[in-house]
Amino acid sequence: MRVSVDPDRCCSSGQCVMAVPEVFDQSEDDGVVLLIQARPPAELQSAVRTAAGICPGRAISVQE
Repeated sequence: MRVSVDPDRCCSSGQCVMAVPEVFDQSEDDGVVLLIQARPPAELQSAVRTAAGICPGRAISVQE
């Protein structure tokens, strides 16, 4: 799995950070998503898919 984010689409809701704080964070300046791990380990992949699905801005992309 490879994860990418589009900061221009991020609406700073923080849903991704709450779902998988090991993979996502937010900028302290504006709350925009920051990607910590582009290739998360297998045990986090299901949670990353969930985070992508609940992102209101559709800013998270997952490639299997």
